[in-house]
Amino acid sequence: MLANVCGMNLFLSYTGHLLKDFGNYALLTSRLVRQQALAVAESAGRPVIHLQSPAVNKEEVALRVAAEDRVKEGIIAAITAVESCPGYDVRSDREKGLLELYHRPRKCQHVYIYRIHPTFGLMYSRLATWFPFNIHIGINGREWLSRQMRAAGIEYLRRDNCFVRVGDVARVQQLLDEQVSFDWEKSLGDLGRQINPALRSIVGDYNISYYWSIDQSEWATDVLFKRREDLERLYPALLRQGMESFAAPEVMRFLGKLPPSGAMSGKFAGEVISDLRRREEGVRLKHRVNDNSLKMYDKGPVLRVETTLNDMRDLKAPRVVEGKVVYRPMRKGVGDIKRRAQVSAASNSRYLEALAAVQTPTPLRMLVDHLDRPVSWKGKSVRGLNLLGEEDSGLCAAAGRGEFLINGFRNRDLQRLLFAAPAADEAEQRRRCGQITRKLRMLRAHGLIHKVPHTHRYLVSEKGRAVIAAISAAREADIETLARAA
Repeated sequence: MLANVCGMNLFLSYTGHLLKDFGNYALLTSRLVRQQALAVAESAGRPVIHLQSPAVNKEEVALRVAAEDRVKEGIIAAITAVESCPGYDVRSDREKGLLELYHRPRKCQHVYIYRIHPTFGLMYSRLATWFPFNIHIGINGREWLSRQMRAAGIEYLRRDNCFVRVGDVARVQQLLDEQVSFDWEKSLGDLGRQINPALRSIVGDYNISYYWSIDQSEWATDVLFKRREDLERLYPALLRQGMESFAAPEVMRFLGKLPPSGAMSGKFAGEVISDLRRREEGVRLKHRVNDNSLKMYDKGPVLRVETTLNDMRDLKAPRVVEGKVVYRPMRKGVGDIKRRAQVSAASNSRYLEALAAVQTPTPLRMLVDHLDRPVSWKGKSVRGLNLLGEEDSGLCAAAGRGEFLINGFRNRDLQRLLFAAPAADEAEQRRRCGQITRKLRMLRAHGLIHKVPHTHRYLVSEKGRAVIAAISAAREADIETLARAA
């Protein structure tokens, strides 16, 4: 209620505070919030550290204090810093002759509390001490998982934010999945009362509580290699595949943006960016669609693919409206956390599947053997494929585009890609439709695609992905490269 102008005006009216007195009231309330927030740390005997610059790494400060004081559980320290925040102010509307409350960015003191939580492990909270007293909470799922594994008696080896070995992978995955179905509303509500104990006295008899939403989520899928050397040999090819083969439509599809021609039809007004960055621990490839991103990097013997979601407007979640399931824009609130996890996991899975075709131990001759020969399918003879020819290789490349990874493709999708201009008339449209139908029958007969049941859509098979990736590489490779490979 306090986070919007309308609700804040109602609150001031309910509690009898005039707009002309808002400045003094807000200042006194801010001091109360700061005092009681810091008192939580002081009563636990923990230090309060004031930082002159918000640029100082607060987690490093907290970890140093925890090491020096050997803190194993509970509050480590309170850290204060003056930082930007959304806030309120009052101005005069001369036309109406009235004062009005309005939103404006401002600066106020923020209280950070670093603690070792019995469930979450190392975490932090950030409380803005000016109306509407926003709280940010930072939780690391792998920190939490470490505590879960210790409680379950599962052996593991952790390096930084990565598990390079776990004793029981299936059981650990179950523990990680439990985090999604956790009672977030209750747990965050309990934390909120500890972080801002003054709220109760500020709102009085009015039931005004925090609304908990996910500002940013990171969902990673880790592929564990037995030996670091195996990943080191494979990783350059994965980077090359990611940079050369995943253009804007593919990246949008990985991240679940559904309009099939959004990036190329003029309906998509955002940015799609891919970039490589060398870090101390390795090379990171990142694809970004507006404020959401998908990245891949190596961490020792672990290949990590990670989806980061900030903007939910492009994503959908099911809701029940008048007894029917309909899809609506996904909310940032914790009520949609399960759907958010599903979307992120699917994004990682699609990306890994697209990468999986980059390297195969199967020789090319075995992969494409018999594809050039006629086959019998549903009682009819279907010609073989000329995979190095322009027509058939173009057909396979169109079917294997990343934009079709989620929902597959239809006859009309291939028409759009394989014909340079729209059909001149209805007769030409029918001719093209029949031509593409015969091509789809050919790909199905050779096992490169399969039909999605009860639809007019098709998906590339595992065999098809491997063949398409191999033929694409072969067509682009020079003779010297092929000779060395042979």
